[in-house]
Amino acid sequence: MKARDIRELGPNELDQRVRDTTRELVDLRLKNKSGSTADKPVRIRLLRRDVARMKTVRHEREMSNG
Repeated sequence: MKARDIRELGPNELDQRVRDTTRELVDLRLKNKSGSTADKPVRIRLLRRDVARMKTVRHEREMSNG
């Protein structure tokens, strides 16, 4: 997901996406650690980056609002 797309989301939707993506990331990490091979190991890296982008946009909004 691109930062431009993330910025178009409302605050509640952004928070929900962060929670959902983080939950998916945790599930994939658990599967990977348990020895089960992940379908797409690169998905973990992509999810981690998406969460970071979403948190960055959320922080930018907080800083601009005072």
